[in-house]
Amino acid sequence: MAPPSASASAIMLTFLGEHLFDHGVCVYSGSVIDVLARAGVSEEATRSTLTRMTARGLLRRQRSGRRMYFGLTPHSTRVLRDGAVRLWQTGAVNRDWDGTWTLLAFSLPGERQRERHDLRASLAWSGFGPVQGGLWIAPGAPDVSHLLAGHIRVFRGTADPSTDVAEMIAGAYDLPALAARYEDFLARWSADPAFDDPLATKLLLVTDWLQIIRRDPRLPVSHLPSQWPAVEAQEMFFRLNETLADPAAKIAAALLETVPDTGE
Repeated sequence: MAPPSASASAIMLTFLGEHLFDHGVCVYSGSVIDVLARAGVSEEATRSTLTRMTARGLLRRQRSGRRMYFGLTPHSTRVLRDGAVRLWQTGAVNRDWDGTWTLLAFSLPGERQRERHDLRASLAWSGFGPVQGGLWIAPGAPDVSHLLAGHIRVFRGTADPSTDVAEMIAGAYDLPALAARYEDFLARWSADPAFDDPLATKLLLVTDWLQIIRRDPRLPVSHLPSQWPAVEAQEMFFRLNETLADPAAKIAAALLETVPDTGE
């Protein structure tokens, strides 16, 4: 059961987060090929992904004897830590919103359309939605340090009581599309409760869930439509993950060949 549009890189990142992050080890490339093959990734795609991620500074090579192993770098450790926080701490359901908003205004000349497009994409990825013109909002205090300095103005505050927050959210975000992703997740993972390969299934489950919640702005659930599907979807994710955790770990322990990460 593969997540829709799950790339080899996405499954690889899940693998690294599950089996290398905070483990202090490097893993033999052959082991990586064997595990990802169980999740439907070809040997060629796995080797290509290992090569690309090494070139991008997400992996480092470590030789032990005649074999090549792969370990994490500071860059990939940061990426995986961010994913772990989103998976296990903040989650998809925002019940602890403090009532604050971040308002961001930007202005770019018309001839800089490419930069304007990239900025809008970065804003959406960071949880912002457009209110009007160049004014965007996001709940809480998202990090905006990576955005175009000098072209944005950022303010933080609360909405006036006269503002219909639910209406503002519905206008700034595509709620039907967001809800549909959670409904699709529920349909996919409730349809086949038989898990013949717990290791592969867990990789695909976590990859699928990460791809959804990374695109979720974590809007305050108190201002979302009733029966918001993220609530049920998150409960299902945690339940399935707990069911798969022990059998997947036993398979991984027997299959993965690792050596201590020397940091060299």
